[in-house]
Amino acid sequence: MARLSRSRRRDLLRGGALVTFGAGLGVVGFAEAADVTDRKLPIRGGAASAVLPERPDLLGGGQLGVHWCTRTDRKLVALTFDDGPGPRWTPMVLDILHRHGVPATFFMVGERARRHAALVADRLAGHEVGNHSWAHHDLTRMSAEQAYQDLARTHRELVAVTGQQPTLLRPPYGHLAGSTTVAAVRLDYQVVLWSRQMREAEFPDDPDGHARQISADVQPGTILLAHDVGDHRRLVSLHGLPQIIERLQADGYRFVTVSQLLAVRSS
Repeated sequence: MARLSRSRRRDLLRGGALVTFGAGLGVVGFAEAADVTDRKLPIRGGAASAVLPERPDLLGGGQLGVHWCTRTDRKLVALTFDDGPGPRWTPMVLDILHRHGVPATFFMVGERARRHAALVADRLAGHEVGNHSWAHHDLTRMSAEQAYQDLARTHRELVAVTGQQPTLLRPPYGHLAGSTTVAAVRLDYQVVLWSRQMREAEFPDDPDGHARQISADVQPGTILLAHDVGDHRRLVSLHGLPQIIERLQADGYRFVTVSQLLAVRSS
């Protein structure tokens, strides 16, 4: 079959359905048009598919929210930490947050939560826990059922370890495909990405400079991505975390959990 011209593909995409995901727009449709899809992806029934016509009863309310930030005039920011808990940095992060009276949302990996449960026991009051998969594997490479089982297993572990019922999902690497969306809807999750992230590579030996830059980047409604597990480069942002908090508070910002931030959008 001859490939469509670039202008024809643009015309097709302009006719696609636009679906609002949080603060952004995405184009949906044309999964059947091989010329505007990646033929390497198993569209029907594979990880790229968000269609489960044989089991519509699994899809709950049939809709999913995807959030990068919240549009608000109020000076609110949600601080989020991915990939933990871990023995090197999670206690340090919790200590800093406690000293400053600041809440955060921790997107935890299920296997690490099970292995390091003692690190977070009785230390999450005021904080929020979200699902970040069982072992940080790319959910978009799984079938819808595999992704669901991965997240459901993580959900059960987080409930057991933290006593919280997660309602938020941050997919590993921020990758979002049909398998992940179906699993998220089945678990009645909201998907949370981010609008700003720590920039350690730009300030490898300068926590103060990093803190100044991140503080300048934040806007009302920002969801800020950080990590409490990783290699030594990420220590730049953690060593500068007190300065980030203090600078933003001095500028009139208040730290909230992601759920609190999303509630502002819907109020």
